[in-house]
Amino acid sequence: MMGVVRAVLRFELVGLTSVALWLARRRHGVPAGATAVSYAKEQAFTLGLFMFAMVVETAVVDLLLVVNDVPAAIRVPVLVGDLYSLLFVVFMAAASVTRPHVVTEDELRVRYAAYFDLRVPRDLIASVRTAQSYNETGLISVDGGRLGVAVASRTNVTVELSEPVVAVRPLGKRAEVTSIRFFADDPAALLAALRSPTHSATHSAT
Repeated sequence: MMGVVRAVLRFELVGLTSVALWLARRRHGVPAGATAVSYAKEQAFTLGLFMFAMVVETAVVDLLLVVNDVPAAIRVPVLVGDLYSLLFVVFMAAASVTRPHVVTEDELRVRYAAYFDLRVPRDLIASVRTAQSYNETGLISVDGGRLGVAVASRTNVTVELSEPVVAVRPLGKRAEVTSIRFFADDPAALLAALRSPTHSATHSAT
């Protein structure tokens, strides 16, 4: 239980930091000369609608509670809970934008917002290809050594490894994986970076 609490607190801290980076138009973990490829555009519209609906719902519920003279002891906790839920979505959106996938001369870094971060040494990458999938289950999934990091139930890049690496799931569970499926807004840029022996320029899909 404490492990879950620590994980949630860490997500919130990363989310808060990501909002600051977002406002400053900066990104996390993208060194000079690296290729950064986003995955945020695929979910931007859905998250925008979700946030709008939550704002409307929060305002309507609070208004109804006030009109019906509901005591503050009930109204305030309900309002705080609704605002926290809205903030959670904002944190996710900010972390998705500011923590893109990254390719450097040494590694591929596959990420999802504040919840997942996997570093794969480039010398372990046996092959990389585009492969569209529209029915992924869950954001982070592992099945028989196959890792899926989906955005809106989609993946479009598959990386096969010559040796297993250890993936740490959002709540701390570990698994060895030899195949990684994930989504990139610009898979061509990511593949080009992985197939290039060196990095002389920084690409961005944010």
